[in-house]
Amino acid sequence: MKTYWKILAAAAACMALATACNNDDEGNDTPGLNGDITPGTTLTGNITSDATLTEGNTYRLSGGLHVKAGATLRIEPGVEVIAVDDEIPDYILIEQGAKIDAQGTAAHPIVMTSELKESGAWGGIHICGYAHTNAGTGVLSEIGNAPYGGDNDADNSGTLRYIRLEYTGFALDEEHEANGVSFYGVGNGTTVEYLQAYKGSDDGFEFFGGSVNVRHMVVTSCSDDSFDWTEGWNGKGQFLVGYQEAESTLGYDCDCLMECDNNGNNAAATPVAHPVLANVTLVGNNSAAGTRGVRLRAGTEVELYNAIITGKAKCLTTETAETENSFSKQQNPSVLEYISMSTELDSQEGIYTNAAFEAGAGNATDYVNTLTDGYVGTIQGGKTLSDSFFTAAAYKGAVSASDDWTAGWTL
Repeated sequence: MKTYWKILAAAAACMALATACNNDDEGNDTPGLNGDITPGTTLTGNITSDATLTEGNTYRLSGGLHVKAGATLRIEPGVEVIAVDDEIPDYILIEQGAKIDAQGTAAHPIVMTSELKESGAWGGIHICGYAHTNAGTGVLSEIGNAPYGGDNDADNSGTLRYIRLEYTGFALDEEHEANGVSFYGVGNGTTVEYLQAYKGSDDGFEFFGGSVNVRHMVVTSCSDDSFDWTEGWNGKGQFLVGYQEAESTLGYDCDCLMECDNNGNNAAATPVAHPVLANVTLVGNNSAAGTRGVRLRAGTEVELYNAIITGKAKCLTTETAETENSFSKQQNPSVLEYISMSTELDSQEGIYTNAAFEAGAGNATDYVNTLTDGYVGTIQGGKTLSDSFFTAAAYKGAVSASDDWTAGWTL
């Protein structure tokens, strides 16, 4: 992970380098960052017109790369982007009104990594859209200081497909951290599928409001949370994997598999977070510090179906009255069904209890881990969701032995 002096050095570099840490439009355009960008180019500064990283080639990343409104950054199959070990925050930021069109394939994924092969080495991808947030107006991304939020939940920030993000999680300070991908007010016109966050030092994927839908997502051994949402995210997700390698071999602890808030400052803020998730496999590493698997709190609502949760002392925790009361709402209630986990539900408020959980359709609290290769395997019996976003998959778990969709492109 980043040592303390590296974080201080990075913060100092941030203040000195406008290119890396703000979205100032003046003087940051970089010659050559348009059209087909020459292989080997160091990416930095602003992209103000359409630009392409061409198939099978390698590029370097130094500092912040901001894609400005009206421009599209295209990344073709087999491209490798390597963040330079230069002690300044390296990241890619798609601003409001800009797009990313990054489409790898299973055989030729896009790989975003770092010269420094350790968690926290670089800042990942940040996407800012015009969809809702319940954090108020004038909010800015944690890295890059870019505005996000609005009232267009159908906003389209582009396409992300078959991308592996390695060693992300750069931290400027305790309040400003990077994830594998940070979705800031991203709309459901955006396509997100087949992404892996690998050994990051913060979260794998974090959602700050918005309505973006996701499929086929893998988080492997990120030290904080595998999936994290806040500020009213209400998208949909199917086939989600969170897996934590044993602490003894990983060398660091891991926190939650899902940390789920509506708004940490105002649990009743609207629009209320209410994602609908199906076919989820979450496997913790039983570390002493990271005892919770799914943590539902701060007013969040959720519908979670067809899930396996194991490897944590508390597989599923509910907190705050707003969250626990959401299971008895008359309109659009929270739902937990067809979930097999290895411990009883831990209710902090005593409103939504383990007895209520066990009474839910298909729920069980005596699961013994029989998964292979970390997270492969399913349990017969599940719910088929009627929403057209969801593929019919009436079983618990994300990855069936007969269809390992993670094979070949993930680590």
